[in-house]
Amino acid sequence: MSATWGDFQAVIQLSAGLNVAILSFVDISLPAIKERRRVFAKARQELDIHRKNPHKRTAEEKSSHADAVGDVDRMLFDLWRETSAFEAIEDSLMKSTGVFGIFGAILGLGLLWYSAVHYDAEMSLTGEILTTFSFLSLAGAFLINFFTASKASTYAKRCNELRDHMRVHL
Repeated sequence: MSATWGDFQAVIQLSAGLNVAILSFVDISLPAIKERRRVFAKARQELDIHRKNPHKRTAEEKSSHADAVGDVDRMLFDLWRETSAFEAIEDSLMKSTGVFGIFGAILGLGLLWYSAVHYDAEMSLTGEILTTFSFLSLAGAFLINFFTASKASTYAKRCNELRDHMRVHL
């Protein structure tokens, strides 16, 4: 016995609904991105405070402190350069989430309409493949946002470790 479009309609409805929900997937990665940016701004502020440390009185203390601040400044700059290279990728990934969402929503809604019109007709292999593609767009968007969030969290963690280093060594 072969499946009809009506038998698959619930699966297609799920696909259409989830693909419309893709557009909210950016909520997975946006908090991590905002946190990374906040942590970097805070690290820069803290480094400026350490740079102006008024407790260093002698020339030797000031020179040693300036060298330590310079080392941390270079580490922070290197980390910033690494994250700024990722920001371009990050923006591209965020846009691709929208593309996946629109593609998946159009495909899912089209399949939903087609399944309603051809409810009792036998489902073809093409229909099964298109239904699978409608779910792949969902998986792609989720993976993109999960990757973006994890990468942003990793950079925020590394920046926080650098901030801890500043507190201890400066």
